Amino acid sequence: MVTRSGDNLGYLSLVLHAHLPFVHNREPYVSLEEKWLFEALTESYLPLILSWEELAGEGLDFHLTLSLSPPLISMLMEPALGERYGRYLDNLRELAGREIERTRGDPTFAPLAEFYHRRLTLVDRAFKETYRGNLLAPIKRLREQGRLELITTAATHGYLPLMLTDEARRAQVRAALDLFGMTMGFVPDGLWLPECGYTPGIEKILRSEGIKYFIVASHGMLNATPVVKSAVYAPVRVGGVAVFGRDWETSHQVWSRTEGYPGDPVYREFYRDIGYDLDFNYLAPYLVGGIRGDTGFKYYRITGKTGVKEPYDYRAARERAREHARDFIANREKQLAYWAGRTQDKPVVVAPYDAELFGHWWFEGPDWLADVLRLAGESRVSLTSLSAYLEQYPPRQEVTMGPSSWGEGGYNHVWLNQANDWLYLHLHRAERAMIKLAAANPRPGSLQERALNQAARELLLAQSSDWSFILTTGTTVDYARRRLREHLGAFFKLCQDYERDRLDEDFLARLEAADNIFPGLDFRLYRPAGRGVACRPEVHNKTRPGILMLSWEFPPRHVGGLGIHVRDWARPWPARGWMSTS
Repeated sequence: MVTRSGDNLGYLSLVLHAHLPFVHNREPYVSLEEKWLFEALTESYLPLILSWEELAGEGLDFHLTLSLSPPLISMLMEPALGERYGRYLDNLRELAGREIERTRGDPTFAPLAEFYHRRLTLVDRAFKETYRGNLLAPIKRLREQGRLELITTAATHGYLPLMLTDEARRAQVRAALDLFGMTMGFVPDGLWLPECGYTPGIEKILRSEGIKYFIVASHGMLNATPVVKSAVYAPVRVGGVAVFGRDWETSHQVWSRTEGYPGDPVYREFYRDIGYDLDFNYLAPYLVGGIRGDTGFKYYRITGKTGVKEPYDYRAARERAREHARDFIANREKQLAYWAGRTQDKPVVVAPYDAELFGHWWFEGPDWLADVLRLAGESRVSLTSLSAYLEQYPPRQEVTMGPSSWGEGGYNHVWLNQANDWLYLHLHRAERAMIKLAAANPRPGSLQERALNQAARELLLAQSSDWSFILTTGTTVDYARRRLREHLGAFFKLCQDYERDRLDEDFLARLEAADNIFPGLDFRLYRPAGRGVACRPEVHNKTRPGILMLSWEFPPRHVGGLGIHVRDWARPWPARGWMSTS
């Protein structure tokens, strides 16, 4: 809903994107991977929902957009995960009680231990009693009130620009919309492109699926042709779909740990946790998998750039969050006042963030966001959802855009580099195999259809951008490699068994139980629109294009320096069917 159109300078559209990779652990104990979900629930999702419900209870008419990924929706609906999360909270609350005892009499740390105990009790009560394990219920309620606009993203958060075929991209989009529609009861107006990754042609798929808008990185819009008249402060149209540009200023103020709000010395230090500081034997009953890790009990503030940290004062941090919220709204008023005279319609500042930033990475984030929502109602900045803005101010300019993403470097580097380039040979081969099977088997038998549907699931899961991202960052590399091996291995075994007419029903049943995302998935999503396999044209050209590389040597920093750069540049070309000579 667009509000206060008469006296406002313009609009602010806050967009939170909530996503975690799909994890389904069949064991009765909490796995390390499930802990990602449980930490996000405890520190981000539940605190955000509770704050939004509190604001709604106050009668505040706020508006923001929430993107929910299909893997996250699926995990939130999984009863076994809910039960394990309940036990996870019980464990943390027990640790909180022990921390109260351990710090008793300490004027610095005893209040912090009690603070964490109160916070965990509030989260535990909300999950078990208020929401009865169903977090989608309050989210739907907030949408029905007109306060939340809900959208989704590609099926497994697959990075669309690096997929070989339009069929694979379309399957990611359609499977996502099917699951979202089944769960939420409607088709969203917008779709979050994973990693804001855009490449020309994606808009055609989105338009064919009924999507009205998506968001790109700021340079994606600023480099469009012709030049965008309103910078990123009004939507444009690409191939019949509205496109909003991410605002760089709001991104920098909130994302940057060094220059933005989250790096303030008063805020809680993320990397200082009792899981690493205290005696192992004391902590052992509360460590997932018996391995040292974050517990959420963090007693120090950022302080400065050195390793010396001072105790955390949550009251001072709460006040600093209010100050930063006032600064944020004041800056939006200045920004919108400037652009109000330079755009034909009222300008809109689009501020998208990962939802997990608020609470998990930036502990004070949910409080800051609640203050921003409150203060906006007292300012000349009006909050709006993107679909509401489009209803009042449709795009006035048609443009074409080049590739872009919000990743480091602005393009594909994070998801295609020396650490992860090997996986695309297998992913692209799997795409072609899935399309071929879908085209050749319109009406398979019951067991065969189950196998083909499961093969499609395994391909979707293997395409998750999380795996290539992890390989780049070097965090849990072994886990990412294992997931890729499992999903691709299962996919190719299913394909091979199908073609040999030797399907292993026990193996198939185990896969269906473990990788049970997208219950209504139909492998026919991969059927090509026309005859044959509609891959990118350059892959199947009868005459393979050749590229002559001319490079002049210069004194390198190390022997072969230029050669290494040329090699890395040319590495992806064979997968596109290109030949290079030098």
